[in-house]
Amino acid sequence: MKDVEENKKSVEILWENYIAENPENKSLKTPISFYFCDNEFDANDCADLVVKGIKRATATSLWWYEKNNESLPKVGDQYIITDWSGNAKAVIKTTKVEQVPYNKITSEFAEIEGEGDKSLEYWKKVHKDYYTREMKPFNEEFDENMVIVCEQFKTVYLMK
Repeated sequence: MKDVEENKKSVEILWENYIAENPENKSLKTPISFYFCDNEFDANDCADLVVKGIKRATATSLWWYEKNNESLPKVGDQYIITDWSGNAKAVIKTTKVEQVPYNKITSEFAEIEGEGDKSLEYWKKVHKDYYTREMKPFNEEFDENMVIVCEQFKTVYLMK
């Protein structure tokens, strides 16, 4: 329980430091914090890629937004990225959102997402595996035509 409280505190500290350096945002409430992926290794790797400025996009299935009754991201949205354990790493700001069928994802997007070797081949393999895993508990199956919410972002603040 102590770790959970410490990690929650790191999100608060990061946001307070961000607001102190960016007072024009002081009217904003603390954004949602989350980690990428569904396992510790990839979540920590993605957080590190964000910190290094390599990962500048993410690709969530429209299926996930609908299944979880979540609002789609909008340009200007801000989020706090954490590692798997919930340690705050960065504040990101959404710069572009597009809905693209999985089979129409471009190599340019795969490169911006910044994972693995940044190739479209790598992107398709790991994302197909990921979408398949997230749909399996609902007895639903991955489809090459499924819509992906391609969200580009910029890192606006790093934990110091």
